[in-house]
Amino acid sequence: MLLTVSKRVEFSASRRLFAPKFSAEENRKFFGEESTARYGTGRNYVAYFVFSGQPDTTTGMLINISEIKERAGEIIHDHYDHRFLNEDNPAFRDKVPTAENICRQLLDDVAPLFDGNPARLVAVHLRETPERSATAYADGAIEGNYWFNFSAARRTISPHLSESENEKLFGVSTAEHGHNYRARLTLRADSAPEPALGRQGEISSLIRLFRTELDHKNLNRDVDALRGKPITTESLACFILQSGSSNRLPLSRLRLHERDDFFAEAWSGGGMFLGMREAFSAAHRLHVTSFSDTQNAELFGKCNNPRGHGHRYVAEATIGGEYDERSGALANFEELRNALGQALAPWRDKHLDLETEEFRDQPSTGENIVRALWPKLDSALQQRLVRLRLWETANNRFTLRRT
Repeated sequence: MLLTVSKRVEFSASRRLFAPKFSAEENRKFFGEESTARYGTGRNYVAYFVFSGQPDTTTGMLINISEIKERAGEIIHDHYDHRFLNEDNPAFRDKVPTAENICRQLLDDVAPLFDGNPARLVAVHLRETPERSATAYADGAIEGNYWFNFSAARRTISPHLSESENEKLFGVSTAEHGHNYRARLTLRADSAPEPALGRQGEISSLIRLFRTELDHKNLNRDVDALRGKPITTESLACFILQSGSSNRLPLSRLRLHERDDFFAEAWSGGGMFLGMREAFSAAHRLHVTSFSDTQNAELFGKCNNPRGHGHRYVAEATIGGEYDERSGALANFEELRNALGQALAPWRDKHLDLETEEFRDQPSTGENIVRALWPKLDSALQQRLVRLRLWETANNRFTLRRT
């Protein structure tokens, strides 16, 4: 298993997307109209610093998450926050401050601060706007993400199944209904190409094409390319990815949310995944019984409050497996939702340390919570679980992956 801990840090900055070696028209093709912002245009950035390793067997922590905020925050304060990146940060004097390049530079700047730490900085994810983000990985790979929305009506059915089979698999969703879909296109390269991972003009054209074909349509009746095919979230994700793969863009995968708590993800290599989120509320206290009160206070701070504190946790379970061409489904929606709900039920509205068995002898850190939840949920899902995420707050996320 691979365990990661992610810390969220915000900053604001201005930048101009412009490569001096290109003409004004070439810059516009790569970066859009923002290339004309001679004195920069602004963003409220959100950076996520992702660390990997093995948690300490005594404290239950992979890394003291406050150290990430302190050390990464100092770099951001000194070189990024409230700066015009092109001129105030030397790293971008000769490099265009795209989302991909900024998160790559953040990784390069912050990683040395944790040399010698058992936890290793393995990725930095940067959200520039709700529609634009990027991820830089320690192995050199880079990803650019583009989100877009569309609304459509559908009946969730497969023409290859009988009426009773459709009813059993899809339930009330076989009736006509609609969704406000949110899709994420991911481009990926082994290293950050200059000046950008893709031309903004080509990406914008592709997104316009998707919206023209799908937005405010009845997917069963109005989209010729979908006629005679299963209409499911999984099949729609595959369709969008395959439709975009004919261009020159390095498309890696497509995630499609039909609602905030449910998504399907199709990968260019043929992988298919389904994700489900559910929130639960619980109290806990971070405390190591073998430590003195002073040691616990120094390590856990306010989280060591003797009477405890609480969170509205969010758990996200992602499963993988074989996509069934006949049904157009990877799994039964209700079975996935029920499995997650039943796994979380014993912890809901409980004090984890005082009222559950899992944390009587180990601290209820986010790392330990996600590791305790995995076997319960994986068993209920026939060992199909590939990733389990736990948000303690919007700023702190813990992830366990099957390797």
